[in-house]
Order: sequence, then C-alpha cells, then structure tokens
Amino acid sequence: MFKIAKENLSALFQLIAEKQELYLPVKAAGQTNFAAWDKDAQVDLDTLKTVKSAKDAFFPQSENLYNVTKKEKKMHIEPGALKEQDFVVFGMRACDVKGVEVLDRVFLADPIDSFYAARREHGTIVAMACHEPEETCFCKVFGIDAAQPASDVAAWMIGEDLYWKALTEKGEALTEAVKELLTDADEAPVEEEKEAVHAIVEKLPYMNLSLEGWNGDALKEKFDSPVWEELYKPCLACGTCTFVCPTCQCYDIKDYTAGESVFRYRCWDSCMYSDFTMMAHGNNRNSQMQRFRQRFMHKLVYYPANNDGMYSCVGCGRCVEKCPSALNIVKVVKAFQDQGGEK
Repeated sequence: MFKIAKENLSALFQLIAEKQELYLPVKAAGQTNFAAWDKDAQVDLDTLKTVKSAKDAFFPQSENLYNVTKKEKKMHIEPGALKEQDFVVFGMRACDVKGVEVLDRVFLADPIDSFYAARREHGTIVAMACHEPEETCFCKVFGIDAAQPASDVAAWMIGEDLYWKALTEKGEALTEAVKELLTDADEAPVEEEKEAVHAIVEKLPYMNLSLEGWNGDALKEKFDSPVWEELYKPCLACGTCTFVCPTCQCYDIKDYTAGESVFRYRCWDSCMYSDFTMMAHGNNRNSQMQRFRQRFMHKLVYYPANNDGMYSCVGCGRCVEKCPSALNIVKVVKAFQDQGGEK
C-alpha cells in the first residue's frame, strides 16, 4: 500500500503522461467527462459520476474500420490501425470497471473484436473507491463493492492523501513507473474508509432493490407480460439512457465517400431508435413498446442467459439521473415487483 499527497497529483499525472496516454475526469463547460490529460486540464476527481462512463477508452463512440481507395482502376483496402500506444484510465469507479467486464464478454468472445482487444491489451485502469455514494446508486444490487474497486490499481481519496494499491501485473508495472512519487502507507485509514462507505451504501434508497424473478430463465414470463404496455408510454425514444450507460454495446456501421475513397466506420447506436437494425424489409421491432422492452430484457434476461448469470447493469444510476421521463431500470424492476408481472 502506498499514498501520495493530493497536492502532488499533478506531478503524478505528468509522470504517467510522459510515457503513456492518460485519460481521467476533466471538467469542461460545467460537466465532467473522461478526456485526455494535459497541463491545462481541469481535473475533477471529486465528482462521483462522469456524465458518460470511461467506456469510450475501450469502445470509442466512433472509430474508423477501414478505408477503400481507387487507384488506377484498382481498389486498395487499408484496415484501420489497432491501438499500439499504452494508456492509463485514471479515476474510474467500481461500477464502471464492472461495466468493462460486461463489454469484455461481448467483444472478447469469438469472434474477437480486434479493435477492442487491442485497447484492452494496452489499457491500465486506476479505479477510485467512492467516498460518498449518491441516492441514485445501487451497485450493491449487482454484487459490486463501491469501496473496493476491482481494477489494475485501486485508489482511495482520504483527507489530503490518495492511497494506492496495485492489484494486477499491469498495476504493479504502473506502480513501479511512478514509485518515486509514492510513499509507503498504513492500510488502517483505508479499512476505516471502507467501513464508512459501506455504512452509507446501506442507507441508500435503491440498495435493497430485489432482482427476484429476473434471470436467464425468465424469458417467456417477462417477454409476454402486459406490464410493458403501460410502462413504456412515457418513453421519448431519445436514447439518452443508452449513451450514458457503461454497458450498452450496440453500434451501427456506416460508409461515407470522399472523392475516390470510401471510409467505413462504426459508431454507437441505440436499441431505442426506430431505425436501429433497419433492413430492406423494415425493422424487426416496429413499435416503441418492443424497443423499450428489448433494452431491459437484454439487461436483465438475455445477457445473464448467455453470461453465467451476470447482469448487463452495474447500478451506476446514470439512467436514473438522466432520463427526461423518469423511466429507468429501477422503475422497471419495481413495476414488475409491485404487479408480479401480471395484471
């Protein structure tokens, strides 16, 4: 266990950035999101939740897949470059780290997504324990410990010091690279901090949310329930929930032309949109109720059915905070709990 004074964090960031790319929470225009570090960045480690998670670092909102260029009547294909530079994502929370594990099971399963795999290979995560979880948090429901993030390096901000503990080989390598700025530390303050965080967690309103009846075996029961017909109606199909979610992995692939070149790229998409997976014959889910149902069935039924019971929700609470119609996964679970899935 090591520690570093808060006043020395700028030196830590600069030391990391000398050899690797560094991404961390940066405040700009009144909002905090993960961005590349530079000396002028307004680093914000105090905000509990960034607007979007750091999933961008591993699954970018848009990325080039390949280019096709016509030269002398021949077509030349140039694949997009895979990530080769090592980088550090500093300041992720335990829920967002779990979100990366959810993405791993999608993009690292056969056939492996080479773009994602390259980023995971070169990325090191320094995760910060939550100091004061908020009312919209419910990570404990999904087995996540807000006080003990499972990452390459776990960090705790306590008083005027940041405590640092390597948990993996990547974490050990990063620790060795910045060891000149770290000092040995007693673990007692961290244990006290964990107890304090756990006490806060137990008092949060959604921490006792029951997932009883939601699992990979509940397909027919939940899919056919009439509860969806009433529940979806306030949905605006804006897609906000999917874009702030740390586990949503839907994307579209598009082409655009520039002279004699064609560029193919992929970008985030949303299952809440009417043109999502649109094909020549139309859309398989042609009503907003069906699209609404798809999102939550995937989180709570389809994904656990194919991933050893793991849910595709991490309880970060972003959808609770951002949905303009107050529709979110908590409301869905409670609606079925209150009505038993039947009318």
